[in-house]
Formats: sequence, structure tokens, C-alpha cells
Amino acid sequence: MNLVCIGISHHTAPLELREKLWYSNEEILAALPLLKAQGFTECVLFSTCNRTELYAYDANARVESLTQFFLKQKSVDGSIQPAHLFSYAGHAAVEHLFKVAAGIDSMIMGDVQILAQIKSGFSLANQSTTAGFFMNKLFQSAFHVGKRSRSETHISEGAISVSYAAVELAQHIFDDLRKKSALVIGAGDTAQLTAKHLKGKDIGNLFITNRTTERAEALAKMVGGHAIPFDTFSEKLSDIDIIISSVQSEQYVLNRTDIEKIIKNRHTSALFLIDIGVPRNIDPAAKNVDNVFLYDLDSLNVMVSENIEKRREEIPKIQSIIAEEVAELERWNSSLQATPTIAALNELIEHIRKEEVEKNINRFDSKDRELVELVTKRIVNKILHAPIVNLRNGHDDSKAEQQQKISLVRKLFGIDTTRKERSNGS
Repeated sequence: MNLVCIGISHHTAPLELREKLWYSNEEILAALPLLKAQGFTECVLFSTCNRTELYAYDANARVESLTQFFLKQKSVDGSIQPAHLFSYAGHAAVEHLFKVAAGIDSMIMGDVQILAQIKSGFSLANQSTTAGFFMNKLFQSAFHVGKRSRSETHISEGAISVSYAAVELAQHIFDDLRKKSALVIGAGDTAQLTAKHLKGKDIGNLFITNRTTERAEALAKMVGGHAIPFDTFSEKLSDIDIIISSVQSEQYVLNRTDIEKIIKNRHTSALFLIDIGVPRNIDPAAKNVDNVFLYDLDSLNVMVSENIEKRREEIPKIQSIIAEEVAELERWNSSLQATPTIAALNELIEHIRKEEVEKNINRFDSKDRELVELVTKRIVNKILHAPIVNLRNGHDDSKAEQQQKISLVRKLFGIDTTRKERSNGS
């Protein structure tokens, strides 16, 4: 398999080096035709914050030439060395792509975004006409691996960030978040992520408060929520079901007395509190108040650690899926050789001829039966002559054209389907 992969990732280099080899969509569209002009029949390039990977398919594809192109194209100042890059060829390159698509090579185990990023890179290659017959099959197989990994295993389940864990906990307490109201205290990075996750779970009403009013208003606008003044937010608490606090404060933003007043004035029962501030924003004694559920960073980190471990336990299942898909791709690739396809075509047609002759041979006199055998074989040979000659004499075609021609023959004659049916029938 004439496939080569080269790239940089969080496994091989820190962020300050990875970002030097990051490609925008416009840069990818500019780079792909240059690669093809250098003799790489097919190529796909995709880039994320944690990795940039280039796949090339050609009989003359070499890691060294791809490395030089990679570094020269981005005019790297020499800070990136070959040791910061990884490379794979043939079977290993396929296996690596499938691991990336499955999310088990990601910095965040089970990353669900990576598959969309690979699809984006493949789409750009199609746009640049650098993803041909082989790359189409390879990347469709990778997408199938990603889909199977998420549908047949639990690799993407369970929160593995504090902000998402907070929202997941809220779902455990309340069955339907669409009927609930939430208040996010703070507007920093963690607060922003938490607000986005709440909105993504269709929270009924979302309120934002922060000491800096402008930041609260900006976040509220971003997530479709409502900003409320920091110095009066306590007046709203009796109508709030979920309070998530993430601010820097030397004193508690909410103490036990505040919580007791909220519970007394509430028309519904449970109040869910999540404290992800450092130092803590909510008085730990509040958890002793009836109908109050209070979780802090330690609680969330335990939950995140357990979920990460559960995801790791899914890796053997993913590896089995990858092994199946790699084997299937290699069978497909092996079938795209002229000699085995010619042999399979001869075998198929001879099986049909022999089967039909056996069904009808008793209709002929014994003296004519040898002639029936001879005539039907000659007919078959004449029918197959032109296809076989064209398959054998495709040396002037490109590798992709040869494979496409062979694949078309196998599909037209149903070679692989018929073989499976005969195998199952036996």
C-alpha cells in the first residue's frame, strides 16, 4: 500500500511548535495543488490545535520528501526538527488514521470533534481534486471507524471537563433541564464553557452575573441568556434551580444563611449548587441544608477521573474495530491488482458456465455433450478476452486509474458479492 503519513501532534511537540505548522483552510487549499504538482497522485491535509497531518498516496511517496515540503511550505525558522514529527507508511499509516478518527489518539480521550475536523480536511482535498480513488476509500473507512467507535462503545460518554461535569451532574438531579432556570456567577473561561454547555442542554432560563457588568452582558449575549447586576443577583435566587459559581473571591459569594433564605422562599424543592471557584465561592456548610445539593471541584474532579478511566477501558474494543476495518481495507486494496481480479473473473464465469451446462447437459445426446463443453468454453473465452486484455495492458494508466478500472470490473461482475454468497452457501 503506497500510503505515507507525516505530521506533528501533542505526542511529539509542545503547543509553541505545533502552532507553527498549523494550516488554515485557505493555506490547505493552496498547499494541496503544490503537493500534487510535485508528483503525489493523491493527498489530504488536515490541521487542528493539537495536530497537523498530511497523507500522500503514490508509488514514489517518501517520508523525506514530504518532510521537506512540510517544513519549507510553512517557512519554519529551524525550531522544528525531524524529531518533532511523526511518520507512518502503509499499514501503520492506515492504523494511525483510524486511531485518530476513533478519538483514542486525542489529547482528550474520545474527542468527538476530531472526526468533524478530519472530514473538513477531506472535503478540502475533494475541493482541490487531490483526493482520488484511493483516498476516497481510505477516508470513508476512517469515518466508518469513527462512527462505529461512538455507536458500539462508550468512548465518548461521560464528562471529562469540569465545566461539562457540572452540567452533567445537573442532569442527574433534574430530569428535564428545559423546565429549570440556572444562574452562572462569573464570566471567565470556565464560566463561559459552563454557560455554553447549559445552553447546549436546552436549559429553560439562563442568567449570568459578574462583578464586571460588561463581561456578564457579553456572555449573556453569546449564549442567549440574561445578564443581571452582581449586587442584586441574590434577589433572583428564589427562582433559580441551579447555581454555578466560578469567580475569584476571598469571601464566600453565598454562605449558609443565604442558602437557607433561598430554600425558605422557594416554591420548588431541590436547589443544585456547584462551586468551581478557587478559593471556594460557596460555604461548604450549605450542603447540610435540606434539599440542597452542593458539589465542589474535588467532587467534579473525582467524577472526571472516573469517566476518563471508563473511556480508557473502551480502548480494547476500539482496537478490535480498527483491526477489522484495516483488514477490510487491505482486502479491498489487494483486490485492486490485475492478476487476482482476472483469476477471480475467470473463476466466476467458469462457475456459471459449468453450473448451467450441468443443469442442461441431459438434454443433449451423449455424443454431443463433449461439443457442448467445448463450445461454451470458447464462448466464455471470447467474451472475457477484451476485458482481460484491457486489465493486463493498463500500464500507461495512472495507479488510481488502474485501480478504478479494476474496481469497476469487480462491481460490474459482482465478484466480491458472489464470492461471499458462495462462501456462506457452502
